[in-house]
Amino acid sequence: MKFTQTLIALAILSLAPAAYAADSVATVNGKPIKQSVYDYIAKDAAARGQKIDDQVKGAITNKLVDSEIVYQEAQKLGLDKQPDYVAREELSRRELLTSAFLQDFVKKNPVSDAETKAAYEEYKKAYGDKEYSARHILVKTEAEAKEIIAQLAKGGDFAKLAKSKSMDPGSKEKGGDLGWFSPATMVKPFSDAVAGLQKGAVSQTAAQTQFGWHVIKLVDTRAAQPLAYDKVKEGLQKNLQQRDLEKMMADLRNKAKVDIAK
Repeated sequence: MKFTQTLIALAILSLAPAAYAADSVATVNGKPIKQSVYDYIAKDAAARGQKIDDQVKGAITNKLVDSEIVYQEAQKLGLDKQPDYVAREELSRRELLTSAFLQDFVKKNPVSDAETKAAYEEYKKAYGDKEYSARHILVKTEAEAKEIIAQLAKGGDFAKLAKSKSMDPGSKEKGGDLGWFSPATMVKPFSDAVAGLQKGAVSQTAAQTQFGWHVIKLVDTRAAQPLAYDKVKEGLQKNLQQRDLEKMMADLRNKAKVDIAK
């Protein structure tokens, strides 16, 4: 009876290495590097356009071997038991699982064409029916703005004053030129001031925003030209996905029992 049991045990042991090797790409000091880990790296590289030839396969395997060697040495030193490492490891696992959950939610709750088209109509409505071309000079105080308005009234050159006095790095070197824009893309005090000007006129009262004080010159107006649906479709879908994610998170938060230690 014992003899038969021994034969069975030996047979199992003789089969084990073959099964063990089939699920690993290499072993380091007897510890396997899983085939599934290799497959994940190769799949990710292929998705990014990398051709997985023998050279790349060898490079992936060698990188995993080197990583395993260092991993084992770190364990020998007890680095995996240090509090900071344990906390970082926990955070990494949490972030990975959270990311997987969010990706799964987006996959299971795709934004429909109807929702995207409705959002596009809202975008066009918010864009307005008119676009403006304007210049501005941005300064820190109302007193500075008043002084510039006075200089312009005496025949000062708007573009030259913008280059010398404006705080806006994006437009000062262009003489304060902002190009064509929709009121919806500007903060309300600024867009309101622009809308109240006649073509070629300079604001007689500076508009105050969170950025400072604006002296504005309206260059021209034209009928609104919002971007075509195909140009903004992807961005609209991302916004709608973000909206859905925020709603889902709010729902989960409302259902959760949260006790914050003081």
